[in-house]
Amino acid sequence: MPFNVVQNDITKMQVDAIVNAANTSLKMGGGVCGAIFRAAGAKELQAECDAIGGCPTGEAVITKGYKLPAKYIIHTPGPVWQGGKQGEEELLRSCYFNSLQLAKEYNCKSVAFPLISAGIYGYPLDEAIKVAAMTINDFLRDEEMDVYLVLFDRDAVLTARRLLNT
Repeated sequence: MPFNVVQNDITKMQVDAIVNAANTSLKMGGGVCGAIFRAAGAKELQAECDAIGGCPTGEAVITKGYKLPAKYIIHTPGPVWQGGKQGEEELLRSCYFNSLQLAKEYNCKSVAFPLISAGIYGYPLDEAIKVAAMTINDFLRDEEMDVYLVLFDRDAVLTARRLLNT
């Protein structure tokens, strides 16, 4: 099956592209974003992100992978959870879909995602997993790509496997 939930460090994934849960200014942040910047080479990656200038919530942009095993980094700013009535689900779906579309445009055969918006942006874990899985599986109905949802935390992996019956 081309969609897998794995427990790993996303910066170590041997894939064509990894996805960064970015902020709209494309600045080095904390959490997974900070880990990706540090592993890739923060100075070089920040310079390329600064040249791009920013990215609206739900959209996606691509940079080189620099020192990562991945050739590319796809940056997508997720929505901040505001109770679920501010279009958060639609924006989160857009993050996954637009990232996958960009990966396809760059001929990526494999992509690794973190769980977007589920950290400091406060998206409820169960809901974030469901949106990720539904959007990725919808995309894979028509496309051939290996997609990984990379979770760092064992409890998140167990929750995802329970929700997705895997």
